[in-house]
Amino acid sequence: QVQLVESGGGSVQAGGSLRLSCAASGSWYCMGWFRQAPGKEREGVAGISSGGSTTYGDSVKGRFTISTDNAKNTLYLQMNSLKVEDTAMYYCAADPRYGGWCSTRRERYNAWGQGTQVTVSS
Repeated sequence: QVQLVESGGGSVQAGGSLRLSCAASGSWYCMGWFRQAPGKEREGVAGISSGGSTTYGDSVKGRFTISTDNAKNTLYLQMNSLKVEDTAMYYCAADPRYGGWCSTRRERYNAWGQGTQVTVSS
């Protein structure tokens, strides 16, 4: 089982930037970022394979970038041009099962971090 620890959340004004990190212990094939705002379902933000293939949710395309540092076994999410509606708890996820598309669907992942809060104010 992959263990995941997120960091980097915080408060920022609209238009600003934040970078989230997720330290992983154990091997993985897919990693992803999800978010959940109060009263809403968990939403897929971005996914990445160990080979570097990426996918993004429509609401963050062009603003967020997912990446990994394989030497550090760490996942990142660079968030630019933040909007108030990006406010949510952000979760890191991983799946060690090889193959297939590393989508932004929850069912693709079977390991989850505890989350880090991102708050964007106007």
